[in-house]
Amino acid sequence: MIPALDEEGNIGDVVRALHAERIEQVIVVDNGSTDGTAHEAESAGAVVISEPRKGYGSACAAGTEAALEAGAGIVVYIDADQSSRPNEIGTLIDPIANDQADLVLGSRTLGAIADGAMGSHQRVGNIVSAGLMRLLYRIEVTDLGPYRAIRAGLIRDLDMTEMTFGWPTEMMVKTARADARIVEVPVSWDVRQEGESKVGGTVKGSILAGFHILRVTLRHSAPKFGAPKSGAPKSGAPKS
Repeated sequence: MIPALDEEGNIGDVVRALHAERIEQVIVVDNGSTDGTAHEAESAGAVVISEPRKGYGSACAAGTEAALEAGAGIVVYIDADQSSRPNEIGTLIDPIANDQADLVLGSRTLGAIADGAMGSHQRVGNIVSAGLMRLLYRIEVTDLGPYRAIRAGLIRDLDMTEMTFGWPTEMMVKTARADARIVEVPVSWDVRQEGESKVGGTVKGSILAGFHILRVTLRHSAPKFGAPKSGAPKSGAPKS
C-alpha cells in the first residue's frame, strides 16, 4: 500500500519494482495529486484509488480498507519516493508469515542510511521519538520509519483514527497496548529520486511531522506508563 501525493517520476518505478516481488497486489492511494501520479501508477500496474481528504493517515486508512476488502493477509506500507527498497519487502513479510510477529517495523537505524537521505533534524527527532516509545511502552524500537508490515487481523482491531503523519505512531502505540508482537528488521533508506520530501524536505513539514508523532505518542501513554508488557498472544499465520 503506497500513499502518494505528487510523486510523478517516482511512483511508476516503485510499483514496477514491487510487482517483481512475492506480493499479490499493489494499491496506490492518490492523495490529491496535481501531477500525473495516478496515471503513472495505473500504467505501472497498480490499483489506484483516490482519497481527496489530505493527510498521510487519510491515505493510509483508505489504502488499508481497500487491501482488507481485497482479502489481504498482510498489509505492507511503503513510501512512493523510492527512499525505501521494494526488494527488501520479504524481510518485513517473513516474520508475520512465519507467525513470529504481528507488526514488523523497518528500522533505518539498524540498516543503512544513504548520505543525504536524512537530515540531522530528522535523525535527532527519530532518536527522541524512539526513546519515548521505549520509556512509555516498554518496546525496544530504534526507528519510527514508514516501511512496515502488519497482520490484517491486527490492523482491523486497532481502530485507527489518526489522519496525519501520526498514523505510523498510532499503529505502534496501539499495537503495544494490545500486547501484540512487534519486531524490527533492518532496512535501507535512500535519497528520494525526484521531487521534494513532504516531511524532511521543508522545515515546516519536519516540525508538523514531529509534532504529530509526539502528540500521538503521549496521548495514548498515560494508562500504560510504567506497566510491564505481558506476553504477546499467539495467532495463526495468515494465508499466503
